[in-house]
Amino acid sequence: MYRKNPLTAPIKQLSLIKTLPRFLKTTTLKPRHRSQKTRSRTVPLPQIDALDIPIRDISAEQADRSTLEARGQFLARQDMWEELGQEIRAYDQARAVTSGGMSKADLMAYGARIDVVVPIQTALSDPGLLPQHAPRHGLREFEQVLNDHPDDYGVALVVINAYIDAAWAWRGEGWTGDIPADHWREFSLKMARAGDILDRYSPFECDSPALAATRCALLAAQQGAGQRIADDYEDLIDLDPANPRHMRAFGNHLLPRWFGSYNQLEIGARRAAAMTQDIWGMGGYAWTYLDALTVDPKAIALLDTDFFVEAMQDILRRRPDQHIANTFAAFCAVTLRQDRFQDPDHAASAKTLSDAFDWILRDHLREVHPLVWAMAKQGPDRISAAPETIARDGEIRARRRIAGHFDADIRRGARIVFDDRGPQVIAPR
Repeated sequence: MYRKNPLTAPIKQLSLIKTLPRFLKTTTLKPRHRSQKTRSRTVPLPQIDALDIPIRDISAEQADRSTLEARGQFLARQDMWEELGQEIRAYDQARAVTSGGMSKADLMAYGARIDVVVPIQTALSDPGLLPQHAPRHGLREFEQVLNDHPDDYGVALVVINAYIDAAWAWRGEGWTGDIPADHWREFSLKMARAGDILDRYSPFECDSPALAATRCALLAAQQGAGQRIADDYEDLIDLDPANPRHMRAFGNHLLPRWFGSYNQLEIGARRAAAMTQDIWGMGGYAWTYLDALTVDPKAIALLDTDFFVEAMQDILRRRPDQHIANTFAAFCAVTLRQDRFQDPDHAASAKTLSDAFDWILRDHLREVHPLVWAMAKQGPDRISAAPETIARDGEIRARRRIAGHFDADIRRGARIVFDDRGPQVIAPR
């Protein structure tokens, strides 16, 4: 089993962004000098200067996340655990999310445990530090906090997820067989302790998607997870059907690298569509496949392409949200056009899906969210750069793809201007 934790990764990737992976190097828009002979055989880049589309700075979303994390950290540092637990529970039961769809309860809980888990992660990720140097006092102090607030599941979420974060820090990167025995033992012990605490609280009695999501996160350390995954995720989706992140995590966990198979992924996607039909139409099918396809192109093998396109249409009709429009536009224009989707067995299906970029662009996209386009290249768990670098690379990628779509108009001298009606082709005077 591979190391990545698909449930906790989104919080880390977007709120603790540090360095961009090498796959997203900034490139110049000016053509290099070439001889006349070479220039005649070169396909020029789209003229992105002829494209006029609003660029949504990621700072508003990032500020929202930072504010929530800082609030959680402040309350924990001040030992204001009653207030912290109450605020986490209120966000959780209201299903409150940021504009990008991140759970506000999760962000506050993460902020509350930063001071404990980051030193552990740092010690265990640095080859120069021995594992025995990883601090443990913070987890012991959390146990005392839990004893002081035994009936507050908001406080419990902080402690449970601190143990899960520490467990993954001990486990490290790589496949199960490559993990040192002492690290695997620590991973198992900490995940078991998280499970013991979680067993005190019922997600349905507490009306808590966050508790249900945490139960799904514990599948990584459980025997027979393949038999439990469908039930655990269906409980989560039932509690919070409007949040697509649960279906996206479900699909990722259904991959063969985790607890499922491609056949189970197809069945799970259809089941999710049926469960959430009143909110998303058939959209649950696309949500469940979205991240699975991003990380594993072979997941397209059993996918019903017509159903997926219908599912995207249902999502965008029911949720005319620019974050979602950017998500699917970037998925079609960037993710599905990578070389890894050009296997002869899968290329036709990938092209059918990527062709949806045309109607998404014309009917739904009104602005560019650079971070979404940056993540579409290799998936959300690879993003680790400074926000400014990510924003620049994502903006360039989006503008090139969009300008390329209108290349014929632009070559005739037209400008492409986006407004509330969509892209307008302004002919030259």
